Amino acid sequence: MQVPQLRSFVAVAELRHFTRAADRVGITQPSLSKQIHALEADLGAALFERGTAVALTPAGEVLLPIATRILADLDTAHREVQNLIGLRRGRIRLGATPSLCVSLVPPLLRRFHADHPGVEIHIEESGSQDLVRDLARGALDLALVVLPNAGPDLDGAGLTAEPLLRENLVVASLGPLPGVGGTIRVTDLADHQLVMFRAGYDLRDATLDACRQAGFTPTFAVEGGEMDAVLSLVEAGLGAAVVPGIVVAGRPRLHVTPFAAPGLRRTVALAHRRDLALPHSARALRDTLITQLHGGNLPPGVEPIPAPR
Repeated sequence: MQVPQLRSFVAVAELRHFTRAADRVGITQPSLSKQIHALEADLGAALFERGTAVALTPAGEVLLPIATRILADLDTAHREVQNLIGLRRGRIRLGATPSLCVSLVPPLLRRFHADHPGVEIHIEESGSQDLVRDLARGALDLALVVLPNAGPDLDGAGLTAEPLLRENLVVASLGPLPGVGGTIRVTDLADHQLVMFRAGYDLRDATLDACRQAGFTPTFAVEGGEMDAVLSLVEAGLGAAVVPGIVVAGRPRLHVTPFAAPGLRRTVALAHRRDLALPHSARALRDTLITQLHGGNLPPGVEPIPAPR
């Protein structure tokens, strides 16, 4: 089993077309077909159904995530060696949830870029569960995820997560909510229509879980958006939304109501693969993040978690 064979296999599996896959990997179509046949002979199993459409066989389905991970690990090793010998300044593939992309990530990257202007940064914005899957298959170096929405089995995915901060959730609305004073209880949400995030979104799960534990199912005025869309819909007066307090700081039109004690909070963690050492650039980004969180300039309602001694 050779690396060029795996690259050709992954290209065909992703594109479902031999000619386009050959163009991607930079070889002729006959050469690519020869590599696939050699890989199948080595494994003793067909990897593709070759009919009117290209489809993976069961053996191909098993091999695809393994091959993808092997290639990602090889790319990481290549970048690390190049960093050490000075051929490149580094690259970071960072994942973060949408709410963190509009709050925590911009000042982090501004500070990091000022110190490391030659490091190339790629951002993947998605839900925690999707980010965990991307980390596990080697598509990301680091990801800022929300616990426990990242999934109960990070260990099973071969990942480790370092809790970084806790942040308060609040209720955002166009104006004061009728019948609600300076604070709001989760049970009060039963009397108000909510603007709800799309399915699979961390804040949707947190809101629905809190409402279920309080014994009711909330009413949606509209659902299906991500952070910017939800906040804009709240500003349009369509309903209230449960959001992190950090994201409403730049929205003066919104009225913010905190939850009554003990409050509603969530934990943000930094996750990465357990079986690989972090690339130099990714370690530098982590260090910058820790420095930023413990620098004393966090918004109200955001509390850094001390590192374990």
